Amino acid sequence: MPLITLSNTTNTTMQPTISISQGWDYPRFALGQRTKQGIIIGLQYYPADTLLAHEYGTGWRYTVMTDKNSEEVRSYFDDQIQQLSVAELQTQLQAEVEEHQQQITALQQQLAVIRGGSSDG
Repeated sequence: MPLITLSNTTNTTMQPTISISQGWDYPRFALGQRTKQGIIIGLQYYPADTLLAHEYGTGWRYTVMTDKNSEEVRSYFDDQIQQLSVAELQTQLQAEVEEHQQQITALQQQLAVIRGGSSDG
């Protein structure tokens, strides 16, 4: 079973690492990776010679959040997930940055109202 551990990579920070059991393939996708199906929020391995592997196939199964504003999650195997192109990833990230900038502007305006001042930063 994979273990999540913390390793001290510098004197001040602890970095989470995942240990993959011997004999298991490495996952093709990473936690937090954006794909055409959504964002990967979980991984599960179906080892050979298990009921799940017999029924579904051996390998990694990924839990994907299809929309950050929904509770809907779906599961996919490696061959069912499509990576985003660099251009698609840039477009997604830019849209998210702009959304956050709009939220920051709205919050700054709320602060200005509370303070009774202007909304200029």
